Amino acid sequence: MNITILGAGAWGTALAMALAKRHQVLLWGRHRAVLDAMQNERENTLYLPGFTFPTALQCSADFEAALAHVNLADKDALLIVASSVAGLRAISEQLRGRPIPNLVWLCKGLEQDTNLLPHQIVREVLGEQIAVGALSGPSFAQEVARGLPCALTIAGTDAALCERVVEAVHGDKLRIYSSDDLIGVEVGGAVKNILAIATGAADGLALGLNARAALITRGLAEITRFGVALGGRVETFMGLSGVGDLILTCTGDLSRNRKVGLGLAQGKALHAIEAELGHVAEGVRCARAVRALAQQHGIEMPITDAVASALFDGLPVAEMVARLLSREPREEHR
Repeated sequence: MNITILGAGAWGTALAMALAKRHQVLLWGRHRAVLDAMQNERENTLYLPGFTFPTALQCSADFEAALAHVNLADKDALLIVASSVAGLRAISEQLRGRPIPNLVWLCKGLEQDTNLLPHQIVREVLGEQIAVGALSGPSFAQEVARGLPCALTIAGTDAALCERVVEAVHGDKLRIYSSDDLIGVEVGGAVKNILAIATGAADGLALGLNARAALITRGLAEITRFGVALGGRVETFMGLSGVGDLILTCTGDLSRNRKVGLGLAQGKALHAIEAELGHVAEGVRCARAVRALAQQHGIEMPITDAVASALFDGLPVAEMVARLLSREPREEHR
């Protein structure tokens, strides 16, 4: 089948490469010079260097050609958005007024200023009439590009959309599970990035594996409280898009958000850390929004609050840790 992926960053490129082993895939990006170079060199030297594109993967900066590739008049057409959350609204605006039968996104986080989850952004722009979903889970782009195994969850508003995504994406080294808890899956993918900053900071301060395990476990409690308050289900946070993605992002050396925490522990300024990364670290953008929503809903999220204070309020990382350790004891499951 034909699949179009809108967004030529690391994750969009990696998924495009994986799917191009079985499908005809067109990868779209905004910058023509970059996409022309990718098409000619058969590699994304900017975001995913060292991996050669399959023959069935083509690249283009022509938005109309990207949409024509999947034939939007076909009710089974599948369009995947692989932008950051910050770019999701702009792409949705470009899709306004078109017959979009199935729209799926890979981005994880909340929109700055509005504090909206991805599905809320899409609904605000495109309305309620189209089937939409989020494909999420523990997935480092480099490992998917290498052809290593990966399991993901597709959560959608429509069972037929989920079936379509499973049919298209499941196979080879990709295993796809389905869910109807779109809010829960999106919350898990968003908040875990904040907690990865916390665990990176703890590791950077050499606080040990016990501290890391405690942060991950109590972080899962925060994700669950927050997600349930917004309408997600508890069991979702015990799955791939919850604890699975949390463990990977908090412990994996390829995690950009973990690297932010490590940098903060070394005394680096946030702007310097982000410049070194060269990629978006969604936990930074997400921390302020999650803290604001938690305060709005009266949800206790001490780790998230401490991370946001370290990122935006000038709280030293050592004091962030001290703040968490000095909290009063409480029942674990409350």
